[in-house]
Amino acid sequence: MRYGYWLPVFGGWLRNVEDEGMQPTWEYVSKLARRSEQIGYGLTLIAELNLNDIKGVDAPALDAWSTAAALAAVTKELELMVAVRPTFHLPALLAKQAANIDHISNGRVSLNVVSSWWAEEARKFGVHFEQHDDRYARTSEWLDIVNTAWKQDHFSYSGKYYSVADSVVQPKPIAKPRPTIYAGGESEAAKNLIASKCDAYVMHGDPPQRIREKVNDLAARREKFGLGRMKYGVAGYAIVRDSEAEAQRELARITDVKQSAAGYGNYQQWLANTQLEQRVSLEDYSVSNRGLRSGLVGTPEQVRERVAEFEAAGVDLLLLQFSPQLEEMERFAAQVIGNPVAENVEAKAAS
Repeated sequence: MRYGYWLPVFGGWLRNVEDEGMQPTWEYVSKLARRSEQIGYGLTLIAELNLNDIKGVDAPALDAWSTAAALAAVTKELELMVAVRPTFHLPALLAKQAANIDHISNGRVSLNVVSSWWAEEARKFGVHFEQHDDRYARTSEWLDIVNTAWKQDHFSYSGKYYSVADSVVQPKPIAKPRPTIYAGGESEAAKNLIASKCDAYVMHGDPPQRIREKVNDLAARREKFGLGRMKYGVAGYAIVRDSEAEAQRELARITDVKQSAAGYGNYQQWLANTQLEQRVSLEDYSVSNRGLRSGLVGTPEQVRERVAEFEAAGVDLLLLQFSPQLEEMERFAAQVIGNPVAENVEAKAAS
């Protein structure tokens, strides 16, 4: 299993806890990223929203692409999976930007292509917001241009949403055959697009058996397109404690739902503009990306067993969230991953 994590660009993941002790600042995320690659984490997902989805629209949130460029220069091994929304980025320009950061990082940039969901954010930033399937049709054209721009010069493209003429993007990315393209989605439009044009499928949190069904579904779609195996990633919010009772107390604390919380309205917009396979509960609202459904809550032994179940279901990557991020990543690395560097730090802290 490969372990990745969400970079806390919003200052946390808990909509019911105002201050999680991790401010959305360059100082914090750069320290976190540099430490993470020392203790067993191979990837960070840098979400892209111009407004704060978790703590409310008036709260600060870091910009994904400038943060990624800065992290590329101060890390050595960490894969930087940067979220990108086609409605906010012209494809040939984004291909150029991503290739440049790929060179800064020596081939460690990947894309998480997101077909947008937040209509109010688009309005506030003057971006056109389309209906669900139209957004995926736009994404399909966008991917065609980005992929071609990374491979050849002097190409032209004319579609419904985008056109380029005699486009040149230099330098080309270091990553071969291209930077990995991840994407997620649960609608038919999303799954067919991902199976045909992306390299990896990233999923919201769900139990291993449900994830196995999704992996099998995407694998079958992939086979119909005559393409090889995809990579599969799952989001999960982890709570690791010495006893199950301690873990359950922490779970109760973070799921004490407050419908007056600043992020509640954003959550309602997300539900209105996505097509999910399942109903989402207010408990799911408490932690982003349905992270609690993955069931990574309990003792180190229980969480390790759950990780093994995901691996058996075909999952290659866990995209983890913690609160507070740095301290709980250290704990997870020491007690679940079994990283000796993290174990040494934990032992020193206890002495």
